[in-house]
Amino acid sequence: MSYCKVEKANIYYEEIGSGMPILMIHGFSPDLRLMKGCMEPIFQERDGYRRIYIDLPGMGQTKDYDTIQNSDGMLEAVIQFIETILPNEAFLIAGESYGGYITRGVIAKMPERVMGAAFICPMIIPDKNIRTLPEHANIEIDEEFLATLTEEEREDFKGIHVKLDEYTWRRYNEEVVVGMKIADSAFLEKISQAYGFTFQIDQEVFQKPSVFLAGRQDHITGFKDVYDLLDKYPRATFSILDSAGHNLQIEQNKLINVHITDWLERFLMGVKK
Repeated sequence: MSYCKVEKANIYYEEIGSGMPILMIHGFSPDLRLMKGCMEPIFQERDGYRRIYIDLPGMGQTKDYDTIQNSDGMLEAVIQFIETILPNEAFLIAGESYGGYITRGVIAKMPERVMGAAFICPMIIPDKNIRTLPEHANIEIDEEFLATLTEEEREDFKGIHVKLDEYTWRRYNEEVVVGMKIADSAFLEKISQAYGFTFQIDQEVFQKPSVFLAGRQDHITGFKDVYDLLDKYPRATFSILDSAGHNLQIEQNKLINVHITDWLERFLMGVKK
């Protein structure tokens, strides 16, 4: 548990393990607990990776980010962090939702150093009005458990998730809601008004092992827009998971474990050649 002071922010981060660095970037509003919750179980029996979880500016425990005005500034802070913590090093990167958008920005700025990328429910199109989104649906419902929640809790839970059960509710609260409660809402509102980068990303082909995981019922970032990147990521697995919304990492935890494990193994195969 440490801080890394860069020009744009004083970034809070946590490191676990040693070996090949993997930078983990959560989405818009939660904090690093989201990525730790879904990624750490994968590494319990897998050595050789230095997992670096960060709190993006305006979220979690990161401080001193007042000069950041837009997503360009958010990306700049992340790149400054990389240059400080991993100077001249190669690394893997994983991003969820908005973190997936930031990840594409990192790849655009330093493609030669990124050895592979994982995307979980990635935000592809910043403008919500032009995203291709499915209808939201509640598919697996534990009515008995739902009856134990307050009306407010129930509506929040039903409005985001596809699987409505105690397991999903517990992890949602422990890994997502806890971060959202401490987010700087005024700062995030400002960033949301300048959500897209001012420069083009995905202009070059990224030839490293990658994986894109999207929820079939994700009505927040969607899944169809992911396919616009097929030709730019020729070494990527693209998987659309049924019975999964925007918290796919919780609702389809077994399948995310399989896909991330496969991604890491594909990276290792490339290293061994």
